[in-house]
Parts: sequence; structure tokens; C-alpha cells
Amino acid sequence: MTTADRDSLRRELTVRTLQLMADRGAMIGKSELAADARMSRARMDELFPEESDLFDAVVEHWYADDVAIMEEVIASSLPVQRKFYEFFVRRFRIERERFRRDPALFALCVELGTDRFEQVRGYIDLADHYLSVLIAEAQAEGHFPGLSIGRALTMINQMVVCYTSPQLLMIVGDRLDEDKLACIIDTLFAGLAGGDRGAIGVTGLRAAS
Repeated sequence: MTTADRDSLRRELTVRTLQLMADRGAMIGKSELAADARMSRARMDELFPEESDLFDAVVEHWYADDVAIMEEVIASSLPVQRKFYEFFVRRFRIERERFRRDPALFALCVELGTDRFEQVRGYIDLADHYLSVLIAEAQAEGHFPGLSIGRALTMINQMVVCYTSPQLLMIVGDRLDEDKLACIIDTLFAGLAGGDRGAIGVTGLRAAS
């Protein structure tokens, strides 16, 4: 079997795993997948040596479109403010469609990702890396003054978390829309900066005279 044939078969089995997960409402192990595919366990072990390798393949397949979107946006010639919007909205559309198409499978994948967070962390870190690249580009044009890249990254993630968190999408998804996200991005560029501009707390309050 050539490397290309092996990769193609792995992709087919990964997609089949997701289909079985949707049917059975649980993560599918290598033994169950081998039985469904009428494949020997030895052959399955060649394709997925460790039990965790099958889950890793499912995660990789799940995030493949997101990674492609982020790389395309980073490489584009769009104005940086529009890049920010496209960076978030295109991934939001994918997740929203997945949730609407099969809420039960979406919830299962979120639960599995939470339980096996270390196997998912790399994709979250990759998103933060690409967002940091965008922040640096924006700062080179004078945006987000007085903030380190790390500080800006944390603040921006907190502001758009409803559009990036699958857990929150399941809870408040019907209240999220693309116009609201555009407004959030415009607001970021209108005023996100470091320093005290009047909102930092005081030690005490007194009644207005």
C-alpha cells in the first residue's frame, strides 16, 4: 500500500467513525470500527497504532477546514480590520452549520473534546498563534496601542468567545449573528487600547450630590 493509499484509507475510516458516532451517540473505538469496516484488527493497528490515534484523526478532520480558513485569511491582501472579521466569521459559520445539521453529534464531539482536552489543545494554540499574527499586523498600523500582543490576544478572545466556543454556541447560538460579530470587530478597532481611560475601579463610592 502506498503512502497516498494509506492516507486515503485513513480519511475514509475517519469519516466513517464520525458517521458511527452520530448513529450510536458515543466515541467509536478501533475494534468497533474494524468490525464495521470488515477489516482485521491487525490492519486497523497498522493505520491507527494507538487507540488515541483514531480520536486524533477525528479531531484533525474536524479542524481541517478551520485551519485552512485561518491560513487563507492570514495570507490574504484584505485590510487588517476585514481580516479580523473574516478570521472569526468564517469559522463561526462552519461551527453553526455543524451544530444545526446534527446537534447531538456536535454535543458529543464537544463533550469528547472537553474530556480529552490535551489532544485538542494544539488546535486552540494554533488559532491563538494566527490571531497573534493578525494582532501584530494591526499594531504595525497603529491599532491596539499600549497593549502587548499577549494582552491584546487575551482581551480579544474574551470579547469574541461566544463566536469561537462550541459550548457557548450550543447555549446562545440563536442570539449570535454575523452583524453582531462585525459590530464587535469594528468596536475593537475603534478603541481597544491599554491604559486607564476612565473605567478603572475606585476604592469607594459616594452618593451624587
